[in-house]
Amino acid sequence: MPDPATQPSLPVWHPESLARRLPALRRRARLAAETRAFFAARGYTEVETPALVPAPGMEVHLAAFRSEFRPILGEGGFPLWLRTSPELAIKRLLVAGCGPVFEIARVWRNGEVSPRHAPEFTMLEWYRPGATLAGLMDETEEFCRAVLPPRVAFGGVETDLAAPFERLTVAEAFARHAGGLDILATLDAAGEGDAAALHAAARAAGFTPRPAENWEDLFFRILLERVEPALGRARATFLTHWPAPQAALARRDPADPRVALRFELFMAGIELANAFDELTDAAEQATRFARDVAERQRLYGEGWPVDGDFLAALAQGMPPTAGIALGFDRLAMLAAGAGSVAETLWLGHWPYPAGPLADETGEGSSGP
Repeated sequence: MPDPATQPSLPVWHPESLARRLPALRRRARLAAETRAFFAARGYTEVETPALVPAPGMEVHLAAFRSEFRPILGEGGFPLWLRTSPELAIKRLLVAGCGPVFEIARVWRNGEVSPRHAPEFTMLEWYRPGATLAGLMDETEEFCRAVLPPRVAFGGVETDLAAPFERLTVAEAFARHAGGLDILATLDAAGEGDAAALHAAARAAGFTPRPAENWEDLFFRILLERVEPALGRARATFLTHWPAPQAALARRDPADPRVALRFELFMAGIELANAFDELTDAAEQATRFARDVAERQRLYGEGWPVDGDFLAALAQGMPPTAGIALGFDRLAMLAAGAGSVAETLWLGHWPYPAGPLADETGEGSSGP
């Protein structure tokens, strides 16, 4: 009988499969303890918020798992979704005055299976009222050095965490890595993307725009093809000050309304975190949500409901806050020196059809 350990693919419940992953799994367990200790020492309270919510996160390009509440008596049921992030729930607590908080949250995003993605995964989010985006970058840098080894690697890209993290604006990154393209010059006076201007700037920088691409489509294609592959390599990179059309739940910079106070963190060539100086204006947030719903309807033929209760909470008054979402599975992968997030999950990618440990080549799409 063939030795199961010599077979190309073992089920995750096979003893040999678990034995191979056990060092990474134990490192993940220590990482969770180290994370809690780090935030407890800085005055944060750990919170737990519901996994089923009346509206998933509003990001246009995410897919969510849908469920339904069915009362025993059969009346008054309503749809629910597995959360794509705990963000809107945590912000309700900030409105209530709970102070600095963090959550190690189980979240779901439908369809995402790769060495860097799992449909069910863990997100670390923390929020500090009164913090600035610069202060949050300082704290994030401290956290990464506290829980990760001095050097981390993935897919052949190695990052020295002892070196100061680079702080690079999106405008600087496009100028440096996208043929000198001035991305802010492609915004109109109101800070909205001008597709014709970006098409012209892209052609001048050596790109070939597709006729149907709007501003956002072309922005993301250049970002993914030229800019992101150059970030977080020899040293970690904070990509800051995003164009206003990419503000999401971040407020605009009072010093330059063309940009939003937002950053993403890259290390070992992968995106690890996304952070905002949080928008506290309920009317502006409602306008952005309506735009997101319309864009989702245009692209995918469906629009998620808007979380009206969150907007009511925001109108009550949320203190100025900086917050961040960090992919905990990716953090564990870097901490353990693993080749896939599946190696740091107790049952790998099961039950999703990606093989016991998915693809361990280190190749795959980026994203939180």
